[in-house]
Amino acid sequence: MATYTETPKLSHRFELALVYATQLHANQIRKGSGIPYISHLLSVAALVLEDGGDEEEAIAALLHDAIEDQGGAITRAEIRQRFGERVISIVDGCTEEQIQPKPPWKERKLNYLAKIRQASSEVRRVSLADKLHNLRSIVTDWEREGERVWLRFKSGKEGTLWFYRHFLEVYQEQDSHVYTQELARLISRLEVA
Repeated sequence: MATYTETPKLSHRFELALVYATQLHANQIRKGSGIPYISHLLSVAALVLEDGGDEEEAIAALLHDAIEDQGGAITRAEIRQRFGERVISIVDGCTEEQIQPKPPWKERKLNYLAKIRQASSEVRRVSLADKLHNLRSIVTDWEREGERVWLRFKSGKEGTLWFYRHFLEVYQEQDSHVYTQELARLISRLEVA
């Protein structure tokens, strides 16, 4: 758990990243919900900061889906130019695929799991925050809609839970983080549903 000795401050760079992320994802919504996509990015950044992540990790959290969802190599180059090497390194580490068309779903997920297993602590922090927020959203939507929620996912309930179980295993190999523990509880909640 993070401990703080002084109030962390975010600079103007964070504001610029927030504006940039909002512009990139302006027309994107969360799967099947109608909720503006920026809500996810804000939530991931908040989880990163609450875990003791620094400003550059929080910026990467705001931009973690930008390459694969909003422009590929061109967007990658813009992020690098605007926010630097460390931010783009974290974003790269969180990006499932940069190629189009994307490989098949299971292949992408297996590649991502292998990548995260070897990732830096900062990439792992952002990735864990991303997956935790996604799973929180799935549970909330499942509580509202029931089994219909699984229709949003190409892999359905079985494939989605397969991925999250394996993702959890990767994190449990190296640590027992409070977010990892929450992820385990959320997975269990959906498995008994």
